[in-house]
Amino acid sequence: MKTGLDRLIADPGLRKPLAGKRVALLAHPASVTEDLTHALDALAALPDLWLTAAFGPQHGLRGDKQDNMVESRDFVDPLHGLPVFSLYGEVRRPTDAMMDTFDVLLVDLQDLGCRIYTFVTTLRYVLEACAAKGKALWVLDRPNPAGRPVEGTLLQPGWESFVGAGPLPMRHGLTMGELAGWFVDHLALSLEWRVIPMEGWAPAAAPGFGWPPEWAWVNPSPNAPNLAMARCYAGTVMLEGTTLSEGRGTTRPLELFGAPGVDGRALKTEMERLAPQWLRGCTLRPCWFEPTFHKHAGQLCGGLQIHAEGPAYDHDVFRPWRVMALAFKALRRLQPDLDLWRDFPYEYEHDRLAIDLINGSPLLRTWVDDPSANPADLDRLTLPHEQAWLQTRLKFLKY
Repeated sequence: MKTGLDRLIADPGLRKPLAGKRVALLAHPASVTEDLTHALDALAALPDLWLTAAFGPQHGLRGDKQDNMVESRDFVDPLHGLPVFSLYGEVRRPTDAMMDTFDVLLVDLQDLGCRIYTFVTTLRYVLEACAAKGKALWVLDRPNPAGRPVEGTLLQPGWESFVGAGPLPMRHGLTMGELAGWFVDHLALSLEWRVIPMEGWAPAAAPGFGWPPEWAWVNPSPNAPNLAMARCYAGTVMLEGTTLSEGRGTTRPLELFGAPGVDGRALKTEMERLAPQWLRGCTLRPCWFEPTFHKHAGQLCGGLQIHAEGPAYDHDVFRPWRVMALAFKALRRLQPDLDLWRDFPYEYEHDRLAIDLINGSPLLRTWVDDPSANPADLDRLTLPHEQAWLQTRLKFLKY
């Protein structure tokens, strides 16, 4: 398999339309070539490419910021002498001055296949900025490590935010290049844009199902350490809106979860009782952990680890959003008075609960908190959203 970046570097013909044009790069730590050279260094080494600026999304161009709502500053790259502008600092959208530094923007961002991952929103913002300023945009495409499955309710009107760029389900099943096509169509944008597609990507092929097993993993953000996390993320990201630890401060963030006073064995048993069909394709393992930082730092937590790997993993039936929804429901049954939903500023939103921002509506939280609601009710609510998205995305698939 070759990524869009590797193809652009290897083929001078692909670069020919860039001749004489000022080129900027939007990238992060996982924007690397097959031999793990960072995109900024690889592109700067091309004698026929005029690189004039770079941009970094959340966590920075080099991945220096550990947590959410920790901003990056603009700086000058010490090796190449290029200005590097932060799109997660004083601004989220590029300013006019930033836009004046280039003619063509290359976007090379490794996504996790989840609506809430803020690189998706940054892609929307730079597409809109390029359309407004008459700039061209190229997406250098990369694999979606979560593959093609779709899951979750669509973001509802009025719930747009930095973690919700549009009416996508939680797990959208598209690459960044395909998402760009959807944004251009959905927002009726007029601009010069193109995708440098991957070569040889096989999202249905075992054992990687979207991520070639021979490929090295580079964290696209600090708490995205491996493929198993990427598979779980469309469910475990909801933990950010709860009082439960999502495993930050451990070596398996966003795969395990829990809190002091949680009984992992009892939780697993209740989940199996409520909806065993939602637990197919993965293994739940009761565990204990002590985060070194973040929620419940220094406290022993009981909980579960979701194993989206090993012999029990079944890519076609694993549904991480439902697994986590079921965990919340089971906890509500076991501990009705648990203060589950975390009320705090989330991605600079102060007036709406984080769990609702994450889900793009209050639908999931309302289902969890309703004692009379059962798993079949959530399926009846969600399945039409998923079926609608499967139809919507068809014309944007490139692989």
